[in-house]
Amino acid sequence: MARIVVPSVEGILTADEVQATVDRIAEWQLADGMIPWFPGGHADPWNHVEAAMALALGGRVAEAERAYDWLVGLQRPDGAWHQYYVEGGVEDDKFDLNVVAYVAAGVAPLPAHARPRLRRGDVARGREGHRLRARAPAAPRRDPLGPPRRRHAVALRPAHRLVEHLPLAALRHRPRRGARPRAPRLGAELGAARRRHRQPRGRRLRPKHRWAMDWYYPVLGGAVVGEAGRARLAERYETFVDDERGVRCVKDRPWITVAETCECVMAHLAVGEREIGERLFGWIQQYRVESGRYWTGTVYPDLTHFPADEQSTYTAAAVVLAADALWGEGPTSALFADHDAVLPRLLDIPDDDPVRD
Repeated sequence: MARIVVPSVEGILTADEVQATVDRIAEWQLADGMIPWFPGGHADPWNHVEAAMALALGGRVAEAERAYDWLVGLQRPDGAWHQYYVEGGVEDDKFDLNVVAYVAAGVAPLPAHARPRLRRGDVARGREGHRLRARAPAAPRRDPLGPPRRRHAVALRPAHRLVEHLPLAALRHRPRRGARPRAPRLGAELGAARRRHRQPRGRRLRPKHRWAMDWYYPVLGGAVVGEAGRARLAERYETFVDDERGVRCVKDRPWITVAETCECVMAHLAVGEREIGERLFGWIQQYRVESGRYWTGTVYPDLTHFPADEQSTYTAAAVVLAADALWGEGPTSALFADHDAVLPRLLDIPDDDPVRD
């Protein structure tokens, strides 16, 4: 078995500190593999997978495999997962597109010898069946074919790319002769809509001006790249970034969230702005506690925590993923930080191109 080298960020976070953070995630994993946000809390597939990725990066491969086994065991026949789970069952039965697509991205940190433990057919259905069917007309919120959430773009391209390097390849969708592949085309349509500030497929989406994720996710997900990506990040940097503190989750709320700051770190890395990424990553170390966990959110100026006293597993995982991206020496370091090196380019779809299945 190949030795796993834990990431570090010189002058900011040591490998031992990253390992401690990974170990704290493992401490809160349940016996069945579920990784709740905190003891007694719920889990959602997106943050569960993010935590599993962090476990793998810290050498906790058995725990990561157990996390994926839990996820596969809960997958519906149509390839979807519900929004929230608690120990022993479903807490919220809504469906959210990003939590399905992101599963494929989570496979990346697993060593090759561990990948066959995933149930190939189930993961392929999650990647192809539900995500591609999400192009159907808008439906009620509780319907699995409902409108996409704001986080979906970051998962689409890794999902398409990673499947070609896994045993899932034989199960993936094969387009008709002469047809363009559907997965990258879907990503292209979403990316084009983002770049042109249009509503994809005629859907009405919620306003995108308040939330930091809607500012940097098009860059992190690869829909807006290069100079356009740098311009997008610069345009609202002062709106969401508090100097020496980090990124506000919501522009008009006085709390800094570690997870959003770490994701913003990777967005800046994706467009070559390493200095800004390192600076942001350095700032969030003030929210680290002695155990290696991190406060989810910190409210200024009174320095209380929001949610109250929460140190979530997904926040710890975001720190580990950002550290890996900044480290840049691991096999998955480029997953979110170098789209050209890891992911296929999105198709360039002209404005007058009809959207067809």
